[in-house]
Amino acid sequence: MSKILAIDYGTKRTGFAISDDSRTFAFGLSTQETKNNLSYLKSKITSEKIDTIVIGIPKKLNNEFAQIVPEIERFITQIQQAYPSINIVRADERFTSKMAFQSMIDNGVKKKNRQNKALVDEIAATLILQNYLETL
Repeated sequence: MSKILAIDYGTKRTGFAISDDSRTFAFGLSTQETKNNLSYLKSKITSEKIDTIVIGIPKKLNNEFAQIVPEIERFITQIQQAYPSINIVRADERFTSKMAFQSMIDNGVKKKNRQNKALVDEIAATLILQNYLETL
């Protein structure tokens, strides 16, 4: 069975997560520099048999889109042009970074490690994916 990949897109870093074969659980995959996103995606789409990508779309509390959304939409267009058969799902990602940070605290991650923004991005991507998997 194919897997689902989730993306927490950022201007500097992007977090990635992947589902298991049964599409039940989400696992953090990595954090990449945003400029490397397409080459990283290419390697994962091929090696992991990805058929769906869930990408977080940040919204403000008043339900307006965040300023980064046009950049994310350009990235989605690049993915669609390179991989037209892959299903792209846009998911509301409000509070995922805060939830990721809180989960680090709850799980006893030391303060120094909680300052690792790359880890926060990877956990946020995992939360985006797990929330999506729970809707299937």
